[in-house]
Amino acid sequence: MTATASHAPPHGHAKRPASRLHRLIDTLPLLVLEAGLILAWSSGFIGMRFTTDHAPVFTVLLHHAGIGLLSMTLYLACVARAIELGVSSGFAALIADLMPIGTALLATIVFRARLNARVWAGLAIGLVGVVIVGHDVLALGDAPLWAYALPFVSMLALAVATVWQKRTQHAHALGLLPTLWVQCVISGVAFGAVAAYDGQLMPVLTPGFAGATLWMALPATLGGYGLYWICLRRSSPTRVASVLYLSPGATVIWAWAMFGEPLSWLIAAGVAISAAGVWLVIRATPEA
Repeated sequence: MTATASHAPPHGHAKRPASRLHRLIDTLPLLVLEAGLILAWSSGFIGMRFTTDHAPVFTVLLHHAGIGLLSMTLYLACVARAIELGVSSGFAALIADLMPIGTALLATIVFRARLNARVWAGLAIGLVGVVIVGHDVLALGDAPLWAYALPFVSMLALAVATVWQKRTQHAHALGLLPTLWVQCVISGVAFGAVAAYDGQLMPVLTPGFAGATLWMALPATLGGYGLYWICLRRSSPTRVASVLYLSPGATVIWAWAMFGEPLSWLIAAGVAISAAGVWLVIRATPEA
């Protein structure tokens, strides 16, 4: 198996006709979809920051809960709890979006994928940019020390889910909306149980809560995860994951605009370096 190889449908699984939505999506350039992914994905961190101002975080997650026990439940639960405990949204994005390296290592070590030198160079350059972007946010937040480990758990969960989804996408093919629906139901049950245990199942009837819920349901969940799975269907796990290197920079800009968190020329330089690394990975891993 190579990192960019396509997967033929296994014997006994007939290829379903593409829906009108899929045909429309397939006409869009992958770079356009990846740009939308960056914006939608980074909005999730800001949505969780917005959420904690209005209600206990698991109460809101119940109303939009995501797409699978790994890719949504564990990923969002750990990041959201870290932010609720005081970890800054920029730091959470920084750690969680180290996922490109985790995905590449998982694909290489466990599934023996072959990534060429340009891909590894791009991942390394992108990582340098991410660390630079996160430099100014590393000292922010007043969370307990153990809370800073939660984004690492999120990163590993999404890396496993990414490779798993890519390897089984033909054997268990569903349309985009049915896939999101099934994964949201599974995740909703998990978050509902946590919210009920915490005694926080009932929604908070305020405009802020409603706005936070809509933000997390539409751009963060349907937009972010929907575009993530669409891009994964069109390319390799490593390329799609590498695009998320740009999410910390986008998150910092969101946080500056909405919550007054700091910006600097160092952050801008880091974003530029990350972009160069991502572009190198994209050039080395064309569409599947």
